[in-house]
Order: sequence, then structure tokens, then C-alpha cells
Amino acid sequence: MITPPTIDLELEKKEILKRYRALLRSLKRGIDKKDKLNIRKAFELSVEAHKEMRRKSGEPYIYHPIAVAQIAVSEVGLGATSVVCALLHDVVEDTDITLEEIRGMFGDKVASIIDGLTKISGVFDQTSSLQAENFRKMLLTLSDDVRVILLKLADRLHNMRTLDSMARDKQLKIASETLYLYAPLAHRLGLNAIKSELEDLSLKYTEPEIYDSINQKLKETQRERTRYINKFTVPIIHDLKENGFDFEIKGRSKSIFSIRTKMKKQGIPFEEIYDIFAIRIIVRTPLEKEKSDCWRVYSIVTDFYHPNPDRLRDWVSTPKANGYESLHTTVMGPEGKWVEVQIRTERMDEIAEKGYAAHWKYKESSSQENALDEWIKKIRELLENPESNALDFLDDFKLNLFAEEIFVFTPKGELITLPSGATALDFSYEIHTKIGDHCIGAKVNNKLVPLSYALKSGDQVEILTSNKQMPKEDWLGYVVTAKAKAKIKNALKDEKKKIAEEGKEVLERKLDHLKIQLNNNNLNELLAYYKVPSSLELYYRVGKGIINLKDLKDFVKEKGKIKPKTATQPDKNSLEQMVSNIRGNTNMLVIGEDMQKIDYKLSPCCNPIPGDDVFGFITINEGIKIHRTNCPNAIQLMSNYAYRIVKAKWTSQHLISFLAGISIKGIDDVGIVNNITRIISSELNVNMRSISFDSDNGVFEGTIMVFVHDTHHLTELMKKLKKVKGVLTVTRIDGNTGSAAS
Repeated sequence: MITPPTIDLELEKKEILKRYRALLRSLKRGIDKKDKLNIRKAFELSVEAHKEMRRKSGEPYIYHPIAVAQIAVSEVGLGATSVVCALLHDVVEDTDITLEEIRGMFGDKVASIIDGLTKISGVFDQTSSLQAENFRKMLLTLSDDVRVILLKLADRLHNMRTLDSMARDKQLKIASETLYLYAPLAHRLGLNAIKSELEDLSLKYTEPEIYDSINQKLKETQRERTRYINKFTVPIIHDLKENGFDFEIKGRSKSIFSIRTKMKKQGIPFEEIYDIFAIRIIVRTPLEKEKSDCWRVYSIVTDFYHPNPDRLRDWVSTPKANGYESLHTTVMGPEGKWVEVQIRTERMDEIAEKGYAAHWKYKESSSQENALDEWIKKIRELLENPESNALDFLDDFKLNLFAEEIFVFTPKGELITLPSGATALDFSYEIHTKIGDHCIGAKVNNKLVPLSYALKSGDQVEILTSNKQMPKEDWLGYVVTAKAKAKIKNALKDEKKKIAEEGKEVLERKLDHLKIQLNNNNLNELLAYYKVPSSLELYYRVGKGIINLKDLKDFVKEKGKIKPKTATQPDKNSLEQMVSNIRGNTNMLVIGEDMQKIDYKLSPCCNPIPGDDVFGFITINEGIKIHRTNCPNAIQLMSNYAYRIVKAKWTSQHLISFLAGISIKGIDDVGIVNNITRIISSELNVNMRSISFDSDNGVFEGTIMVFVHDTHHLTELMKKLKKVKGVLTVTRIDGNTGSAAS
């Protein structure tokens, strides 16, 4: 038996005090006596409340609230009230101390923020949309005090930094949830540094091998990058000094997550990413000279290096909706390398790193504060609809989080901000719901365009309406904003209810005629017979004439109850089609905590094969489905349905072959296809199911479907193919990227 290490309580007490003092030193902005007393009181209460508790790592629990408070101060830029709340954020949830006691000791403001934080944590019950519902609660509190969200992000960041001590399945769940909810939220609030770290830490646990590989390559190329940055900046530094600028220049590497995203999106290796780093020039200048000084610096940079005209981004004149201000240009540097240069002032840089919290230090620039208020207003509009499904809401919300903005104008010249990809129909709903509902088309820059026309920055848009127009189902495919989607869904629901009411009357008349009562039992029989999920859907289909009521004569009546004359048989063809592309063998995977052999199906969205890191997902109708942990749908499944995730592990099995896809790109050459097929068939004895090659202007692209035993077998094959003369890239195809079944 292993004896636990003895704990030196005196040493721990000293460490707790050391961390607390470091926290106080971080609160540079003069805090008054009252604030100091409150922080001390909160610290002592938290130490006492958590004294018997330890984290999974074995450390005293109090380390966590102190660390969250430290992040709130140093990395988000919050003040004394937030420190009190951070120190107490788990007290109400984890101990016997009540919210009312907190209110009595620290006042209404602190109690309100703690209440918001406790609501967010919520009691996670076993429902399908538990994560989404809690996220929704979290956003509802946002309108009361944005500090609730900022503290929740600080809490999540510390949890991610200390995720090593958690079990693998917990790590996957927390990391996926972070990528799905918290990183985009940090992005939206302009917390760039926190967003990047959350993404990197999530990747570290969801795809550890890829994370380690990129991290290692960044370390190996660090010296080379530093040398290049120095060479690039020497002439710029000289001229900036000559022109009397007070400035600082930083060379910043892209985050590991954004490098991974770029590699995946463009199908290129690490070595081929040209913008692994960016040069940031930060000037110290008064508020009224910010814009002109940024452009003066731009002029100096482009005196030495040619800019790429397609890569100029001016967020100084028109800041992003999350408050981000900067001037970005990509220039041709020494040795023929493209280099991204970001030009901003000290104020802009602090806001880019710390987001809206930093605005509180620069009260003059209140227009950006209004942008946050606008965003909160949009969220409230989304939350006002009590009928909307929390998961739908989450997906709509995410659409808006990840979108870049475009700027368009009304006929009167008013500026409207929309996400990139927004259409004329989105614009109409942004103006007013009624205008959206009755929209028949639009004029963009005086030219007539359809509802689905994608707008571009600078467009001037006039909406055309008709009272006879009503929202249609296919409109959902024309819009990208959450607001438009929600309004169209509402209008369609109202219309559906109207038709359903008419359908119910028709059905009741028909049943009366057959002397059948429309009670619960008979209604359930009708739902089963017509294969519809709900009474609303049944009435709607009757109202639309989709369901033929002549079939009612096929029912027999016994003791006032009805049943079909012949029991409905499941449609064999459709069942066969459902399982035709799913392969499973109970000897190949062990599933669950006790690693039993249970029937499963392999999910077609990511085509897992033995050797892949996988997990099981309990579906509603199709048993357990196996997904790769880096499946396109994994993050959403783990984040929203964590309680339906089960562990899964491959057992050794070489008798069965699995279908895998390989994509090959390269320079077209005589006999190259022959060389590729020879390696596959002759050298490695791999069977091919299909092969297709396209050639265009000397470049070829090919897709090969092969049968392999496991990932090792596939990796060996891909290594051999990479060595063929003329082949540039060999990548695995993930399968279709459709939605995962739930």
C-alpha cells in the first residue's frame, strides 16, 4: 500500500500568505482602506470556508480562488470588487455560507455578482441541453454586470492551466467545452490573450500529439525568427526615432491553435505557413493624434517594404464590434518573405489584450462602451424568446461569435455592423422585424438584388417590402445572423400553429363522422400509425393535406379504443440503408469504465480506424457510435452531451480491414499515378477500393480509398507515398463532415 505524502501545514500557510500578498501587489491602481479591508475579510472567509478542501492535484483549494483573483487583476485588468468576488466565487456553491450572509458582509453588488457566478455553475442535471442552458443563464447575467462573465473566464482559464491532474475523459470534456463556449466568448469580449491561451490549452488536451509537434517546431525555429525580426526592424526603428516617435516593437508568434487551424484549412505543413509571426509596433501618443500617428507609422514601414494591397485592414477608422482597434498590413520583407505588421497605440494594445475591462481606464472613448451595450442588447433579444431551444440558441450565438464584421449603410447613410457573409435579408431584420418579415428584395448600390445576396463592406442597402410577403422555410438558408434566424423561426412557428389549428378541426370532424373520440390513447395510435413525433405535427400535416385521412378506415374500434387492422412493420429497406455504411465488430473495441465489449457503430463523420484516439457516444436511436477525439463534431458532442460520452479503446485486431481515404497533391509527371498505385498494391499489399486523379495546368490532385488494418498501417502507407517524386502533400481524409447523430 502506498502511503500518502505527509503534508507540511505550516509550509502551506506560508505559501497561501505569499500568494495573497502577490495579489495585493498586483492591485496597482490605488485601492482605498475600505477596499483593503473587504479584500482581507473575503480572503479570511474563503480560507476558513475551504480549509478542509483540496484540489485534485492535492493542493489546498484556496490556491484556486487566489489564482482566479490574480488573473482577474493582472490579465483582465479588474479592480477590488472583482478580487472580493473571485476570492468568494465558490464559497456559496461549495460550503454552508449563504448568499444572504455574503450580502450582509459585503453588500448588494458583491452578492449580485456571486449569485450570477453560482447560477452559471448551476446543478448539472442529466438533460440534453444542460451545457447550453447554463450558458444561457450565464449570458442573462451579463446584462446586469459584465464582471460575472469576466470572472467566469478567469475561473475557466485557471482550471485549464491546472487540467493535468484530471482524468483523461474529464480533460476531454472540459477542453471541448472551453473551445465550444469560453474561447469564442473571450474573443467576443476582446480578451485576445485569454482567448489564445484557452484555445492552445484546449488543443493540448484534445489533440496532444499535434500540440506537442507544433510547440516543438516553434521552439526549434525561435532563434531563426528572432534573427529575422531584428533584420526586418532595424531600418524602421531608425526612421521612427528620426521622426520623434515614442514606441515599442514586439515580434509575436501566432498561437499554436491558429497555426493548427491554418495547417488544417489550407492542407499545408508547418514549414509552409509564411505568417507564423507578426511584428507589432506600439506607439505612445495622445488620444487626438492616434489615428494620424498610426498612418504615419504605416507610411514609414511601406517606405522600406512593399505592402500587399489585398491584406490591408483598417480597424483604426472602424473598430471591430468587440472594441479591437489596429492597423494591419502584410509587406514583402527581406529574403522574399511576407510579414504581417500590426500598428497600434498603447491604449489600443491594452484593449486588444484585456478587452472591455481596459476601457474603464480610458473613459473618454465611450463609443466602444456603446458597442458592448449594443452586443448585450442583441443577446437579450435572443434570450427574450422563451420557446427557443437552448441548443439552437447556442449554435446561432456561436455563428455571431466567430464572424468577422462588415460595415454597410442605410439609404440615409447610417452605419450598420453585420457579421461577414450577412445577406440583404439579414440587413432587413437588423432594421426591424416587420421589415424583415415583409421583405421581397433589396437594392444594393441602386441595383436590384435577391434576398440571399451576400453584402460587402461599404454597400448601401435599401429594402423593398410587400404586405403580402410572409417568411418561408427556405429563408433560414438565406441568413447568418442569430437575430434573423430567431425571428424567421418564430414567424414559421406561428404560421405552423395556425395551420395546425385548422388541421385539428378537420381531423375532429372526420373522427366524429366515424364515431371515434379524439382522446389521448387514440391520439397516440394515430401518431404511431402516421409516424409523426407530436400532435402539433400531426394536425399541421392534416391541415396542409400531407396526411390522407382516407386511411382512417384502416382502423378498428375495440371498447372505444382504436388500433390499425395490421400492425405496422418497420421498413426493412430503410433499416438496411441506415446500416449499410456503418461497420462494427464487437471484438475490436472495449467500451465504458470497466472496458466491456459492447456493440457499437463507427461514425461516418470521421471514419475512425483502429489506432485512432476515440470515444463512444450514446445516441438516442442507434446505440453507441464511435468518434475520433479530433472528429469535426467531437467538441460539440463533448461540450453539450458530456454525460452521454463513454470511454472507448481499440483491442488488437489484424484480420479486419477498414476503409480510409487519402488525398494526394503534387506536380503532374509521366507515370506518377503508376508509381503511386504500385506502392499501394505491390510494396504494401494494400487493397484499393477506388482511385481518382485530376490534373490541371501541371498540378494533380488525387483521392484514393484504401483498406487498412489500423493507423500504423495507414501512416506507413502515407510515408511511402510522400517519397514518390513529384508528390507534395499526402493527407488523410476525415470522411464527410456532416452533423453527428444524437
